[in-house]
Amino acid sequence: MIFHFKKTCPTFAKNSLMKYWWIFPCFFILLACGKPEAFEYRDLKNFRIDSAGFTSSIVKMDLVYFNPNNFGVDLKNIDCDVYLNQSFVGHYNLDTNMYIAKRSEFYVPSRMAVDMKNLIKNSLVSLFSPDVLLDVKGTVRLGKSGINMTVPFHYSGRQTISFFK
Repeated sequence: MIFHFKKTCPTFAKNSLMKYWWIFPCFFILLACGKPEAFEYRDLKNFRIDSAGFTSSIVKMDLVYFNPNNFGVDLKNIDCDVYLNQSFVGHYNLDTNMYIAKRSEFYVPSRMAVDMKNLIKNSLVSLFSPDVLLDVKGTVRLGKSGINMTVPFHYSGRQTISFFK
């Protein structure tokens, strides 16, 4: 006995389209979820030199950021280069798993090895001027519902840093 669905079932074309019902919700979800915006740098707090050496020193600080997105994300990684007065002072990498709420300010505790030659040069400049030009260029790795994305960021602005507190 052979069944011919096209002849016996007039709704065959409609039923075969129902197999793909999941495409429509996925399409609308992808449209609703845009690319996450990079975090906005707000402030640097608790700057201190943890240990000093002749070639490199360890600097600790708390970085304050703002999540401008309308959804919470998981912060997975920060990887960036730090410049003071256009001189490279160090590379910063943080592997973490931190939840960041939507449209909220958050702190990232940071620890970085700094090239002492550039730090001393910038500290001599800061004797005459309390603020320095801070440039931070890098990427952050964000996750949401199992989907991870790398978002580039760049901050440039004047920052008051006291090297001799």
